[in-house]
Amino acid sequence: MRPQHQRSDTAGRIDTAPIEERFADEARFFKAWFENPLRTGAVSPSGRFLARMMARYVDPESAGPIIELGPGTGPVTQALLQRGVAPERLVLVEYDPAFCRLLSRRFPRCRVVQGDAYDLPRTLADIAGGSVAAVVSSLPLLTCPEPRRLELLQQAFSLMAPEGSFIQFTYGMVSPVPLRNREGAPHDFAAEASPPVWLNLPPARVWVYRRACENAVARQTAGEALIGKIRQQTVKARDEFRETRDKVENKLRARAAKVRGEFAARTQKVRDDRNLKPALALLKKMNDHRKRMN
Repeated sequence: MRPQHQRSDTAGRIDTAPIEERFADEARFFKAWFENPLRTGAVSPSGRFLARMMARYVDPESAGPIIELGPGTGPVTQALLQRGVAPERLVLVEYDPAFCRLLSRRFPRCRVVQGDAYDLPRTLADIAGGSVAAVVSSLPLLTCPEPRRLELLQQAFSLMAPEGSFIQFTYGMVSPVPLRNREGAPHDFAAEASPPVWLNLPPARVWVYRRACENAVARQTAGEALIGKIRQQTVKARDEFRETRDKVENKLRARAAKVRGEFAARTQKVRDDRNLKPALALLKKMNDHRKRMN
């Protein structure tokens, strides 16, 4: 029997597919990366653990279409279907024609659009603004300049409902979309990071971006200021503790040295006392005699 792995069909049910298909996907992805590494960004499809983490941030009960950018061979699409998203709601935007044909075969009930994900107004011109529930992106944002990443996010926001979210994974340690402008002020959106997905190779993290009203931005700025103040107070308290500790240790050392000196002086005084010398000599003789008897 050939080894198999689970796969979701277009109705969201669990089906099985031969593991050879996974190797074929790896080969397709590597070929696409080799031909255009900046556009593909990765040498293999997203792992199932990362795909599930991305799908976790999508509400299958929300209204409106869900846009997936750069689906590749469809691992995140499968996770979304397993999450309970109806296939008719999924719009898969893929630039590579070969991947588009593959996606159409695997997910015939999903809509596959061949086009530029960085030009959403043109690629998705027939989708009304404010109707999209979420945008799930596997695009290699870190290969693009920061202004282009911010432009993509704003384009996605223009399609989404006010409560919509832009979901993006990254292999980097920080947000793939810059959270502040060059002056250091926060942008007009809120960001949330998932726990690291250690079981993905390489490990990755999911970032979720949402529109933020002025109050939310103000709260975020105030929160960052509070965190900075707490850090300053923590450093100050740590320095004060170390200073107090050093003072106490120095006093203890000085006191111990003084006690040792006083004890040594008293011991020497006893040894030098003439009245005690005969008694000390007698004690010494008695001790020597006891040793010989034993």
